[in-house]
Amino acid sequence: MKLLFLHGSPAVGKLTVANALLRMVPGRLMDNHAAIDLARTIFDFDAPGFWELVHDVRSSALNAAAANGVPLLVMTFCYAEPDDRVQFANFEEIVQRYGGELLPVFLHCSREEAMKRVGNPDRVARRKMASGEALTRFLDSYDFTAVPRPDCVRLDTELNSAEAIAQNIVRHFGLTPASL
Repeated sequence: MKLLFLHGSPAVGKLTVANALLRMVPGRLMDNHAAIDLARTIFDFDAPGFWELVHDVRSSALNAAAANGVPLLVMTFCYAEPDDRVQFANFEEIVQRYGGELLPVFLHCSREEAMKRVGNPDRVARRKMASGEALTRFLDSYDFTAVPRPDCVRLDTELNSAEAIAQNIVRHFGLTPASL
């Protein structure tokens, strides 16, 4: 299994790029918010137990995908250093246990561009962070950076379309395009 780990701060376009990529290559999507949405059915956001459940769901889903031979899993994630280092190491351990490969991609754009994107209707409908005020607090509180791996690809979502970024990822990692 290949785990394509698309990470970056909120509103950089992780899900948009993931969807563009999955129109080009066969694979499955593990959206960052799937586990968060599940946890919200049981806990208030950020309540005691909330993040533990989110992490357990993500790990269980990744383990199931790897154990059952899902060839490509595209995962979106808001990786912050050093807060998420243990979670990332857990993902990598799961993938390696099944002989898979983790492909890290860091997506970024300027703060000004993220502010323009944060309130878009799709974000609101999906119950994602949707206010400039919340985004500012988040960006000021966490260090959203590339995972500490030398092979991490860094791509600017402000200067390129989601389709162009997805094509770059397909080429870089030699992913096999879907049949037309």
